[in-house]
Amino acid sequence: MKKRLLVIITLVLFFFAGAQSPKTFLIDANRLQELKNKLQQKDKTTLQLIASLKKQADALLNIKPLSVMDKASTPVSGSKHDYMSQAPYFWYDSTKPNGLPYMRRDGVRNPEINKITDHKFLGDVENASRILSLAYIFTGEEKYADKTASLLRYWFFDEATKMNPNLEYAQAVPGVNNGRGIGIIETRSLTGIADAVGLLQGSKSWTETDSKQLQQWYSKYLHWLLTSKNGNDEHAAKNNHGTWFSVQAIDFALFTGDKQLARQLAEESKRRLDSQITKEGKQPLELERTNALGYSTFNLRAWFDLATLAEKTGVDLWHYKNANGASLQTALDWLAPYALGKKTWSYQQISKYNSTDIYPLLIQAADKLKEQHYLVYAKEINKEEKDLLVELLYKK
Repeated sequence: MKKRLLVIITLVLFFFAGAQSPKTFLIDANRLQELKNKLQQKDKTTLQLIASLKKQADALLNIKPLSVMDKASTPVSGSKHDYMSQAPYFWYDSTKPNGLPYMRRDGVRNPEINKITDHKFLGDVENASRILSLAYIFTGEEKYADKTASLLRYWFFDEATKMNPNLEYAQAVPGVNNGRGIGIIETRSLTGIADAVGLLQGSKSWTETDSKQLQQWYSKYLHWLLTSKNGNDEHAAKNNHGTWFSVQAIDFALFTGDKQLARQLAEESKRRLDSQITKEGKQPLELERTNALGYSTFNLRAWFDLATLAEKTGVDLWHYKNANGASLQTALDWLAPYALGKKTWSYQQISKYNSTDIYPLLIQAADKLKEQHYLVYAKEINKEEKDLLVELLYKK
């Protein structure tokens, strides 16, 4: 084990000696620098994290490329290149002919959705890309960059397997429609892929031409987001769907080099914050859900991502106070005691809530809001099943 760690140290120090700071949007480049410093100091915990990262990355080297073409179903467009999925909270209605139209059961996921693989596979591509690209940047081993590149080219570039840049057929409700704007939340995985590409800069396996080609794909998708009916519907959504739309649109604008558009969207998001958080810090539209605690955390996570991206456009959402005099900190302060079990939750939560979901938000809040008591809260969370990327990218 000691010999293995020594090899990792040598590789990391050699690689970082000539490496430039990666261009990422949600991953904190300063955090990567902190890890570099700890590795130079031979910090035991950091060495263990990198060893675990390498282990996960090595396991991903043998996975087969994934594609929208792998699904058994075909959208009504007639092309499997078009992404498709089924609404998760809609079920066969036995009181209706052929069970149609499907009926809504909020918070209860229909396993039937797993028959269409696009959503899962896009998430798998994001997860693999992030782990492999992080392994590359911490070791300099080209095999990790090469695998990342092959996965991305297969999903986005190759003529036989590429995804078309639209979400016309996402989260369809059988008997009602062939796709909805609500489905756009499923492409939030693309933000992680954009960061993974930033980690590959300088690699022999991922060229500047590759980056430009992927930026062109994102540019087409962003145009679809901002001009299509589904995109306009999601843009206008008042709850977490609208927040995640803004996260994606700003991230993609930054990734494609349109900082002016990104800033415009960041400024626009202030109006969304005005309507979502009460003066006490409640998120009423999320509290209406059957998993209200989970959705309140999920929406606040989107806001933290949105604030992180807005910073890069010169817009400060971390300290912005809305029309109710509330801020992101107000929302976190209201939510945290319930998420940590310090207060009894009086709204619905039909599924088990995982307090680790709020962990990265507490770490970010301590940094961005300069309030160290959030770190105390974070240490109270019992992380029985530790998420490597959370431990690597957020833990202090």
